[in-house]
Amino acid sequence: MHTLPSEMSDPTQTRHSAEPFVAAQEHGLPVEWNSTATDYPHDFCVHHLLEAQVQRTPTATAVEFEGRSLSYAELDARANQLGNLLRKRGVEREVLVGVCIERSLEMVVALLGILKAGGAYVPLDPAYPSERIKYVLEDAHVKVLVTQQSILKSLPVTAAEIICLDPESKELADEKRESAAAEVCPADLAYVIYTSGSTGKPKGVQVEHRSVVNFLCSMRKEPGIAPSDALVAVTTICFDIAGLEMYLPLLAGARLVIASRDVAADGRRLMQLLNDSQATVMQATPATWRLLLEAGWQGSGKLKVLVGGEALSPELARELAFRCASVWNMYGPTETTIWSALYRVTGRDERSVPIGRPIANTTLYVLDQNLQPLPSGGEGELYIGGEGLARGYFERSQLTAERFVADPFSPRPRARMYRTGDLARFRSDGNVEFLGRLDHQVKLRGFRIELGEIEAVLEQHPAVHHAVVIAREDASSEKHLVAYLVPEPSIAVSTGDLRAHVQKQVPDYMVPSAFVQLATLPLTPNGKVDRKALPAPRLQDLDSAGEYVAPRNQVEKKLALLWEQVLGVRPIGVTTSFFDLGGRSLLAARLFMKISRVFGQDLPLATLFRAPTIEQLAKELTPTLPSSAYSS
Repeated sequence: MHTLPSEMSDPTQTRHSAEPFVAAQEHGLPVEWNSTATDYPHDFCVHHLLEAQVQRTPTATAVEFEGRSLSYAELDARANQLGNLLRKRGVEREVLVGVCIERSLEMVVALLGILKAGGAYVPLDPAYPSERIKYVLEDAHVKVLVTQQSILKSLPVTAAEIICLDPESKELADEKRESAAAEVCPADLAYVIYTSGSTGKPKGVQVEHRSVVNFLCSMRKEPGIAPSDALVAVTTICFDIAGLEMYLPLLAGARLVIASRDVAADGRRLMQLLNDSQATVMQATPATWRLLLEAGWQGSGKLKVLVGGEALSPELARELAFRCASVWNMYGPTETTIWSALYRVTGRDERSVPIGRPIANTTLYVLDQNLQPLPSGGEGELYIGGEGLARGYFERSQLTAERFVADPFSPRPRARMYRTGDLARFRSDGNVEFLGRLDHQVKLRGFRIELGEIEAVLEQHPAVHHAVVIAREDASSEKHLVAYLVPEPSIAVSTGDLRAHVQKQVPDYMVPSAFVQLATLPLTPNGKVDRKALPAPRLQDLDSAGEYVAPRNQVEKKLALLWEQVLGVRPIGVTTSFFDLGGRSLLAARLFMKISRVFGQDLPLATLFRAPTIEQLAKELTPTLPSSAYSS
């Protein structure tokens, strides 16, 4: 049985380490801004935090999903059963186990079961292209894959042993409900998350238990969580920030409410879930918070809002601060374990919202090209040191050495710091401001995207000589990807062909909304591609449907008008996909709000995925509409 130290049971009692910061002072660093040394349970792994909570509140509700729930004792028992089965299948410390499961109670059981077996999980989104799932399974040498029967047919052929974890599954029935303690220590891997890679293939970030435990203990204190809280989880487990959503409620005795994929993407349904679950905490990207506001959400005086994954605009910060109990801007790359800095938003920041100060046992440095610290206001690259640093990239020693470098400011031997590639500066009050990227990495709806990966995929197409991808902002200030390419001489290629080629290899959020073909790419005087001179896409760069088909009845005509208003593109044919025209979640939410007002009918946002054209959407509407609504 694992018992937390008293100061972790009560996060208001925090012991501070007396570790000196002499080295930092010698280098002229602002010591007080990095004085974050705090004690935490160094001998604990992530699942030990849950086991300690099970002893305190075994009958309390731990997790809920669409009418089903598990108590803390039930969740622990099921995770133990899976952990015991996995150990029989050869899983032990440092063994990587794939997880490809839809959002559900079983998803939480899978993650905890793998950790209890001593293994480390590699999350895979069932919505990812088969080729990408295959690449990750092979690159990570995954020995066992935990999935569901409903997903099996869409998975690639794999050498990994398959375990299906379904509500009705009998596979765990014979396993003991008590845990057979695995030989795993805080320095062992907890998970490996694959992020976009600039070379054309994703790379695995290896995160150890100790880093996650330090992070969770810091988060429990600030922004804070209590046993009375209910946290609604909306983030895919392939995005590392889901770690906060999965584990923070469970170490505090709070209630975890899982939102389905469809609910998380639909502002109206998510608003309903927040109300029905009596949520007090939710973490999401700015895009999801905007989705809620677009759906008419008025906020909640009881809700603690965590925002991260991409830059928080002052306008959105003010909206949220006005409507909710508290708002926190969160910052951190996957390589430093979820979040490394946080800032309590007041809504009074005019120009930009700071990313704040470092969390516990974390240091932030703003350095010049010679790794010398810059004074307050000086712009330089942001480096991060401390307990959160990942072990490195899986089997990418050269890249690890490039990004994880020696920390000359730490008194600890062999201390490292991570080069974020972010341009930043310290403000006079000690808060850090994010100013942009030093390379071509972008954040889109919270997902980290190396534009070079998409460019490399495009250049694999035989008709593409050279490709460049950028993130552009539309009229509503929402970012989207646009690909610019120079075709090979005498080889014709359509937008549809290019889109299909990219969709086979990358997730949907990395597929450009437009493909612009140019004779040559504009260059700067020093011979580099002049990205600022690339033209805005035209209709033919978006549309892959080929021949234009005009609306044929009143419903299609009304829908076409709404699509043109939302997408800013005209004319739109009835056989063209919304997504091929650059449609995204926030635009879809706006479209469905307009459909509700014009037709008097509320459709789930998921309808657009099975009926992405005007012709198909009209058929979804017409069965319930009076004949006057669609007569010519």
